[in-house]
Amino acid sequence: HVQLVESGGGSVQAGGSLRLSCAASGYTYGSYCMGWFRQAPGKEREGVATIDSDGSTSYADSVKGRFIISKDNAKNTLLLQMDSLKPEDTVTYYCAAKSGACVMSATFYGFWGQGTQVTVS
Repeated sequence: HVQLVESGGGSVQAGGSLRLSCAASGYTYGSYCMGWFRQAPGKEREGVATIDSDGSTSYADSVKGRFIISKDNAKNTLLLQMDSLKPEDTVTYYCAAKSGACVMSATFYGFWGQGTQVTVS
């Protein structure tokens, strides 16, 4: 049973930083694509960043240069370092996993965490 549990959300002033974590269990962690997505009320879930099993990363244009996705394989944990936060980054963030190669579309991810709220004022 695949389980993803996010943590690290909260409130921060514009220009500040937060680090999100996603603890993964129940599958062969290293062989999966992992990603961070976010969703505002009434909008579609959008891709933020993905990291492939070989460590290759991709980012949405809106977060390039500000966010960094990484994995701690020893701890089966996915991380998202968010710097230079903007008010428009205020949404719920989700981590997700899928087998095979990474894509930025949420449609293809079968495993999701419960979400963590980020508020930038």
